[in-house]
This record gives sequence, C-alpha cells and structure tokens, in this order.
Amino acid sequence: MPDLLLFLPVCFALNLAFGPNNLLAMTHGAQKGVLFAFTASLARLGIFIPMITASALGLGLLLSASALVFNAVKIIGAAYLIWMGIRLLKSAPGKADWDAEDMKPSLQKAFRGEALVAVSNPKAILVFAAFFPQFIDTSHYWTSYAILGASFIALEAIAILIYATAGRFAVAFASTKLHWFQRASGSGMIIFGLLLLLSRQPGRGAA
Repeated sequence: MPDLLLFLPVCFALNLAFGPNNLLAMTHGAQKGVLFAFTASLARLGIFIPMITASALGLGLLLSASALVFNAVKIIGAAYLIWMGIRLLKSAPGKADWDAEDMKPSLQKAFRGEALVAVSNPKAILVFAAFFPQFIDTSHYWTSYAILGASFIALEAIAILIYATAGRFAVAFASTKLHWFQRASGSGMIIFGLLLLLSRQPGRGAA
C-alpha cells in the first residue's frame, strides 16, 4: 500500500490539529493527570471507530443526512464546551483553584464530555467520509480501509498522550502561571463551542 507513506504524516497532522477534543485532553491532563486524560479520551476513540466503519460501508452520507439529529448533537456538544469554559473562567485564578476538587471532573463526566464533543464535530465526519477514500486501494478495499482506520486510531491515541502530557507539564513546571492556562483553556472551550454552533451540516452548502 504505497499511499500509506503519504497517508500517515498527513493523517497525523490532522490528529495533532488543535481542536475541542485535544483541548479537553490537555485540560484533563492538567487537572487529573495523563492516565486520567487518556482514559477519558477512549470515549473519543469509541466514537470514531463506528464512524470509520460507517464510512467504509459507504454510509458516510447517512452521518449527515438528518438535520434534526445533527443539530441536536451539535447543540449538546457546544453547550458542554461553553459550560466547561465558563466554569474555568469563573473560578478565581491560581493553583489552589485549579487543584480544587470541584474543578476536577469525575471520569464519568470527562468520558461523556469527550464522547459528546467527538460525535458533534462535523470535521470528523468529513475526515472519514472524504479524506479516507482518497487513499483506498480499491483492489483490496476492506484490507485497505482496515489499515487506514487502525492507523488513524493509533495516531489519535498518540496525539491524545501528547496533549495530555502538555497539560500535565504546564501544571508541574508553570505553577505560578496556571491562572493564565486556566483562562486560556476556558476561553478556548467557549470559542470552540461557539464555532461548533455556527458549523454547517456536512455535505450541505449555503441555503
């Protein structure tokens, strides 16, 4: 599969792109450590696997067929990001607040948040429905899709670890400036939430 040599670096660039899920991984890493952030991010991978499978089955368009479902999921995901961002901004600046237990989500809440943001992100649908097919070997369709899908999931896991470690690194080595990290995380989540609300349904142009 010679196209794999091109697919891997391009795919990893997409995995590393700074977005709402990676911001969550960084924030969770700062709050409760790399292992916690990675465990919560398994929800993201659990969402991506059936999306890749649907794309392989030629059902990518069905992921964006229902405007009602798309908009409902999008609003829920955006609301979660905005709510979490506001919580971070409202807390008083400083390491004590960042370390406060009420600022640390439970694994169940973090897991649910990762899943909501992953399923509500239209970019993920476009990656699987439009990006993957460009690298498919039609003579070995299923093997090809399985390799691409497994590669994407593996690279996504690496990206999660990188962002979670970056968050933990900020806590360990920049404790005097954590209020800036806290504010940046909160502001970033609100911005991503608002952008998510403004995003169009994949596969649909302007009305």
